[in-house]
Amino acid sequence: MRNGIFHLVTGTALALALSAPSAYAQKKYDTGATDTEIKVGQTVPFSGPASAYATIGKAQAAYINMINDQGGINGRKIKLIQYDDAYSPPKAVEQVRKLVEDDEVLLTFQIIGTPSNAAVQKYLNGKKVPQLFAATGASKFTDPKNFPWTMGYNPNYFVEGRIYGQYILKQYPNAKVGVLYQNDDLGKDYLNGLKAGLGDKASTMIVGEASYEVSDPTIDSQILKLKSTGADLFFSASTPKQAAQAIKKNYEIGWKPVHILDINATSVGAVMLPAGAEASKGVISVNYGKDPLDPTWKDDAGMKKYLDFMTKYYPDGDKNSLFNTYGYSTAQLLVYTLKQCGDDLTRENVMKQATSLKNVELDMALPGIRVNTSPTDYRVNKQLQMERFNGERWELFGPIIEDTGAAG
Repeated sequence: MRNGIFHLVTGTALALALSAPSAYAQKKYDTGATDTEIKVGQTVPFSGPASAYATIGKAQAAYINMINDQGGINGRKIKLIQYDDAYSPPKAVEQVRKLVEDDEVLLTFQIIGTPSNAAVQKYLNGKKVPQLFAATGASKFTDPKNFPWTMGYNPNYFVEGRIYGQYILKQYPNAKVGVLYQNDDLGKDYLNGLKAGLGDKASTMIVGEASYEVSDPTIDSQILKLKSTGADLFFSASTPKQAAQAIKKNYEIGWKPVHILDINATSVGAVMLPAGAEASKGVISVNYGKDPLDPTWKDDAGMKKYLDFMTKYYPDGDKNSLFNTYGYSTAQLLVYTLKQCGDDLTRENVMKQATSLKNVELDMALPGIRVNTSPTDYRVNKQLQMERFNGERWELFGPIIEDTGAAG
């Protein structure tokens, strides 16, 4: 996109300008882009402890296939190269190096998971390769000053945690809070955001904290520890496997605190129902996208496009999975951004377009939620709405919440 404005052009000058080859019309390419192709790379946990996220990568690949069938982007087909990193940082480093140095991709897209993104962030920034729409909301991935080539997609974990803290203060001001958190940037950002939201009351309201490692087989001991503190509000800053374990364990031992769960672990098919419909009932979280299980969107145009896509391009996928709606939305934003690049497919211009998105409405975003970014604010999703699980699906409640405060 061009920002220059011609205030005054004479007829002669205009004629000359139209007859001369324009510098802006020339095609510009970096490694990974040609007249016919745009190479994009990502790592996905197709195996390992976070393999529930594998379907995200499959939905994204299906979306790219749809776009290619429609003629691609400005006449170019997207070649999406995916590798399994098993949610292992060393494996992610190995695979991302392969993408950049052997496959020579123009950019990386939606590398999944906080640990994997953290492991490759310095490398990609050193190489000046876009780490675009990374599938994480940790604060370090929306830090343009220190990491100008990295842009996270997920709602900022610190900000989301702060929203929960403010919600608790308003609705449960006398709560005794127990926190389960993943021992990495994801969990720590949520914990710090929660404390920021609770403000001066954090030290007295939080009566217990327990962390776990992604590789831990269960979190039973952590749940028992938190129950023993007398907590009557439980905040789980976790990923799908441990989130489901916590819901199930709480139910088994008869612990019934108010349960708040982070957005990353709200999949009905991968978390809520495996944990048990009755056990999951009443869990609270946030969302920014439409849920296929919610009859509110039965006649929604964006929902119909998504369902048609799933039927044709990913028939084996669960159309009701929020992971698949997420994959669809992220791929849609990638395509929008690359279209904005026009014939200037340089890495610098990819970042320029990604950091100047204005009022972009995605098919699966909740009404009123739009994508806006700037060179000083890399956050893609800053608007959220509270929701509660009713045993079958999530039900939205309250207004759209926009938090534009510091991202940690």
